[in-house]
Amino acid sequence: MDSVLRVEGLEKAYGEVKAVQGLTFEVAPGEVLGLVGPNGAGKTSTLRCLAGILPPSSGRILVAGYDLSRTPVDAKRALAFLPDEPRFFEYLTVWEHLNFTARLYGVEDWEERGRALLEEMELTGKEKSLPGELSRGMKQKLSIACGFLHSPKLILLDEPLTGLDPIGIRRMKASLRRRAEQGAALVLSSHLLPLVEELCHRLLVIAGGKAMALGSLEDIRARLSGAEGEHASLEELFVRITSAGTQAP
Repeated sequence: MDSVLRVEGLEKAYGEVKAVQGLTFEVAPGEVLGLVGPNGAGKTSTLRCLAGILPPSSGRILVAGYDLSRTPVDAKRALAFLPDEPRFFEYLTVWEHLNFTARLYGVEDWEERGRALLEEMELTGKEKSLPGELSRGMKQKLSIACGFLHSPKLILLDEPLTGLDPIGIRRMKASLRRRAEQGAALVLSSHLLPLVEELCHRLLVIAGGKAMALGSLEDIRARLSGAEGEHASLEELFVRITSAGTQAP
């Protein structure tokens, strides 16, 4: 099956600083790709380029077969970007945010979907609440509910569990798994390596804007020679790859 996301030679520069350098990868339907790297590695710049928020300096991004630079509206209709710091309209209620999102994406049966998402995100009863009345975790859940409303084929997540309590984290992991099982492609960026190890089928480890390793955890272990890599945890592999600056062959 064709990939939902295809990235070819993605580069992003800010003046003389190259934040992203030559990233090439694909994400298939139903696949969860973990995007990991140290602070300043280029993860957020990468996600913002994939979402069409930042224009890449060079390279090509295809979302559901649409070239993001040539047909941005069609490409963006097929994706959802969930940032680590959600932003809302302070004078729109929870339900009005869902209504506004539905109008943007042309979701006709949005009320039924909206009620189901509010229940899934444990926001039932908060329909009339304003963003200022919500906790940090509830704001995160509202952002995700709005992102899921139009059933995107590609979901880009930047630290999606920020502000959630343990029960909320458990429910959110189940929600992400469910979207993947339904055929969505997910790109998940998080410093919570146990979460990445639990949810992701493959990993893209970047440092200094460059791909240091790409593959399943087992693939990366196998590519790192020696006994140290054979049974290493993701945290150990992460430190080894990014600190040493060595690229897995």
